[in-house]
Formats: sequence, C-alpha cells, structure tokens
Amino acid sequence: MNDPRFPNRPRPVAPQPVDGERLQKVMADAGVASRRDCELAIRAGRVRVNGRRVTALPCLVTSGRDLVELDGTVIDTRHRSAIRQRDRVYLMLNKPRGVISTASDPGGRPNVVALVQPALSPGERVYPVGRLDADSTGLVLLTNDGELAHRLAHPRHGVAKEYRVAVQGQLTSEALARLSKGLYLADVNDPAGGAKRARPERLRVLNQKKDRSRGDLSLVSVTLREGQNREIRRLFARVGAKVRRLERIALGPLQLGGLPIGKYRRLRVPEVEALYRAAGLFKVAAPSSPGR
Repeated sequence: MNDPRFPNRPRPVAPQPVDGERLQKVMADAGVASRRDCELAIRAGRVRVNGRRVTALPCLVTSGRDLVELDGTVIDTRHRSAIRQRDRVYLMLNKPRGVISTASDPGGRPNVVALVQPALSPGERVYPVGRLDADSTGLVLLTNDGELAHRLAHPRHGVAKEYRVAVQGQLTSEALARLSKGLYLADVNDPAGGAKRARPERLRVLNQKKDRSRGDLSLVSVTLREGQNREIRRLFARVGAKVRRLERIALGPLQLGGLPIGKYRRLRVPEVEALYRAAGLFKVAAPSSPGR
C-alpha cells in the first residue's frame, strides 16, 4: 500500500534498532531542536519514522534513507545544521560606552571586534550583528555565521530586541500614549526627506524616581522588532524626553544577564539553537500547543 502523501513511494517498514544513529541525534543535527527537546517530542508521540509513530527510545535510523516526520512535517535528515560546524563562532559582548559596533573604524575609535580578539584563532574573523550606537551599552552578538546574522538583524524577520532606557524627567501618560501609538521619524536613507513610522513592540515603565539634586529619572523597558538609526533616542526626543542611558539587554531569546561591561563569552549550544529558532532557520516549528 502506498503512502497517499507520496504516491510514487512505497510505504517502508518501520526501522528496527539494529544499526544507524539515534533518532534524537539525527533530528538535532538536522536543526530541529536540541537533542533533549527532540527526545521529549519523541516520547510525546509527535514523531513518526517510516510512517509509524515512535514513542520509546532507543530508535536507530539512517540519515537520508529513513522517512522522519515531526507533527506531520517531513524533516530533511540529509541537512546538517550550521551550528554543528566547528568553524562557527558565537560571542556575546557587553559593549562599553564609547565603543563602536563595527569591525574597524578609519578614525581609530575602539570597536567591538577588537574587544573579543583574544577569543579568536589566527585568521578567524567575526562581525557584529546589527548596530548599537557608541553612546549605548549592552548586548552585542558577534559571529561568522552570515545567515543567522542576517536574519537576526533584518527588520523583515522581526526578531525582538529589548532595551533598558533611563530617561530624564517624569514621563507623562500623554507621552507614553504617543510613544505606544508610534511616531514618524525622518528616514535617513530617503534622499527626498521622507519619514518612516516607528512604534515600539512593547513599552513598560519600570520605575520613576524623584531626585532634586540630579533631576527626576524614568526607567523604561522598550522592545523593538525593527530598528531605525538611533530610533529610541529620537522617539523619546519627540515627546520632549532626553535619554540619559540606554542598554540593550536582550536579542531574541538571548539575555545579557550578569555579564560585566567590557566582558564577553561564547554562547552555549542551547543559546545558539534558541537564536536559530527565533530567526526561523530551523526546518520544523514547535507544536502550536503542548497537547498536540
């Protein structure tokens, strides 16, 4: 009997655990999720091999030969996720103020690549993902994984970036309403002087302090899914509020945490996998509900 989804392909028999690789490893290598998450999906009955549901491990399969499905979607087991390649480098830096987010600068200013140079092998190069202006601090991801970098930085893919912003003065409810609704900012890339609408994905006031000596201060969390040049500073300026400090604290699922200013570290495999999911690079999406 033929599989109706593949009319020209005979239905193969279910594999027996005699040779091959462990199913969860093959799925993880194909970029589905971490090996642990793949194990959970298998035990939950979401995975079929050669048309039969697998719920117990071990299950051995051969990449490119056995038909593996997750939630009814065929996984290309011939594909090996780029995050498994040894030449990939993923570094998270807590950028200090005054450092620019480029690989080099004709003016000789310090840049983020120079700060992480001790972590690189001779001839190894990395590039920052997106920009964080010189006056700002916080999370900068540096990598040589071009496809991931493009998807994380490009507005079309809508990966969220969260910032913690200290603003001079007390923000009024009217100012917050205008910011939440969105404002038009001059488009620096438009020679005709056009404007683009800028609207935070999320805006939360974390704290407002009264300080007679240094002036009142509002601490605000701002999440963006697209970014114009110095967008947050320009948005607050439009409502009469000056940004005193701006720190990026998250890029998608990646959190800055307690990493000290000026320090960096290599990302762990689960963190890279989470970035791949956020960027839409994994072949198979997670189920829409836990019970699926």
